Amino acid sequence: MMGTLEGHLLPGMFFLIFSLYYSVLMSLALLRGQRFLKPPLPPREKRGHRSWPSVPVEGVIKAVISVIGIMAQFFYPPGENRLMMVDWEDPQRPFLFKDSWQHATMYGFFLVSGVVDILSQWCWARQNIKLERAAEALAFYVLALLMASHVENKGTLEIRVHLLLIVPVILLGLVLTIEVWAPDQPPLWVLKAWMWQVLGNWLLQLCVVMYVPPSGQPWKGDNPTDLAFLTIFFCWHLGFGAATVATVYGLCSLWHHHWSSWREAPGAKYQPCPMGSSSEELEKLRSGTELQDGSI
Repeated sequence: MMGTLEGHLLPGMFFLIFSLYYSVLMSLALLRGQRFLKPPLPPREKRGHRSWPSVPVEGVIKAVISVIGIMAQFFYPPGENRLMMVDWEDPQRPFLFKDSWQHATMYGFFLVSGVVDILSQWCWARQNIKLERAAEALAFYVLALLMASHVENKGTLEIRVHLLLIVPVILLGLVLTIEVWAPDQPPLWVLKAWMWQVLGNWLLQLCVVMYVPPSGQPWKGDNPTDLAFLTIFFCWHLGFGAATVATVYGLCSLWHHHWSSWREAPGAKYQPCPMGSSSEELEKLRSGTELQDGSI
């Protein structure tokens, strides 16, 4: 129970928080008509001497969360040590702590993705966006493979839970793969924000579904009704994820229009005086400024 709960809770919190952050980025980029979700970094020689502002926060967070997850899989609770992969004292040499090693492998590939982000955006002469997307896509494909193998020798309920979880994982991997060759496509931004929401919400929901079912009784894998409602809840999460993205977009739209109207208020703009202009142009500019001041 401990391994399953930790394996869902920590990545669920990370995916959910990141999905909200990504939804805000996506909403503002669409409202502003940006060509890029985030402008690519200039070559290193043109960034100036200050390197701290260019630190890839997303990559650092991915790396830190992954390291915490790996340590928790092997050494939590305190005093535990699940680093041994094979029991060499047993003549059959059985593998040990399968779930911990699967979760650690998942975290390890997201750690690689974070390190690639850091190297690309902070250390290398030029940012390699394609490599960043490819590393992130690889992490999601590995996650899907681990999900498929994680259900071996599991109950029917756990198999259904992880099969449903594979859906957003595969979709995110496919979107990231497409972005390697066709980056900065607004429809893909929306799809990614939606799938991030579904993935984070469903992972957190698993912590409740697996241990605190609505009836107060354990979920039964041999009960078709329980399995049917599990699929129904997942479909609700699809709708809830879309509604969350739409809500974030609506809130960002209100903020964007309010901020734009404040910035474009009469008298708020600065009008530079054209250098070397004729007297007629200067007179037009002066008369326009007087009319604007009179309206205030």
